Amino acid sequence: MIVALTTSSLLPPNATPLEHALDLLAQIRLGAIDTPFREIWSPQQCPEDVLPWLAWALSIDQWDSGWPLNIRRARVASAIAIQRRKGTRKSVTDVVNSFGGNVVIREWWEQSPPETPHTFSLTVTLGGQSDASPSADFIEGVIAEVARTKPARSHFDFTVGLSARGRIGLRAMGRAVTYARLPCLAA
Repeated sequence: MIVALTTSSLLPPNATPLEHALDLLAQIRLGAIDTPFREIWSPQQCPEDVLPWLAWALSIDQWDSGWPLNIRRARVASAIAIQRRKGTRKSVTDVVNSFGGNVVIREWWEQSPPETPHTFSLTVTLGGQSDASPSADFIEGVIAEVARTKPARSHFDFTVGLSARGRIGLRAMGRAVTYARLPCLAA
């Protein structure tokens, strides 16, 4: 294989063909390659097929392509804030919010009587934004992500609530919430 040397090459005369090929590649301007960098790094504009790679780049520990698109985009959008505060109460709140849920956290010292030190209780309400109730796998995913984000020394109880909305007539509205305590083995 014969590689023609260019006048702008800084390679010595005894350079290998591989080095010549790499030199030619380096001479291509990156600006000439049409890559939408801003869209790829934006959680809301990123193409759906590239979204898992963006999640990986932002150190999202858990990813499921079966999640609704709005949940996947919310998880990516909140990844930096969660990583920044990992191990805090705020990070646990952000994780549950990124799954489309609402959470009430009660630390051991906030309960009456005070519970075992370094424990907390989560009451999570899911399903408020859509008509379908979340699957057991989805709830397990929320629990697993909370377990990764919580303070390492803490243990928690997880209570899930499913929210449903209904309308009666034109002006009346009702809202029912059901809670069920789930055993959590995550440490």
